[in-house]
Amino acid sequence: MALALLSACAKPAAQNRQVAVERRSEQVMPFSMSATMHTFIPTSAGGVQSVMVHNDNADQIALVRQHLRKEASAFSHGDFSDPAYIHGTNMPGIAEMEHDYSKMSVTYSDIPNGARLVYYTTDPRLVQAVHAWFKAQVSDHGSHATM
Repeated sequence: MALALLSACAKPAAQNRQVAVERRSEQVMPFSMSATMHTFIPTSAGGVQSVMVHNDNADQIALVRQHLRKEASAFSHGDFSDPAYIHGTNMPGIAEMEHDYSKMSVTYSDIPNGARLVYYTTDPRLVQAVHAWFKAQVSDHGSHATM
C-alpha cells in the first residue's frame, strides 16, 4: 500500500519536472522539442547523442544542427552551462564532465534529419558520468527522448 502511494506521488512530480525542463529547454534550444526526438546511446567509451526532426522540416533541421554545433564547441571547452540551466547544476554526471572536460572529446556530425554528438574518453569515471548524464536527460525529457 505504501509503495503504491509513493509511486502515485512520484509520477506527478516527474511530470511536473518534465514540464519545467521543457520550458527551460525552449529558452536554450532554438528548435521545437515536440518536432524532435533526442536519442542517447551509452557506449563503452562514452556515448552518442542524436537529435532528429520527426519530418523533413528544413528549418528545424538547420536549428538542430546549429544548436548541437554550438554545444559541441562549448562542451569541448568545459562549458556545460546550457544543460545545467535546463536540468539543474546537480544533474548527474555534469560536475565530473565539467571538471575533466580535457579528458573527453565531443565531436559533431550531421545526420539525416538532424545532428549527432559523440562523447569519447578513456577515463572509466568519465564514461560513467556520461552514462549517468544520458540517463538523467532521458528521464527529464520524457516523451522527447529515448535511450
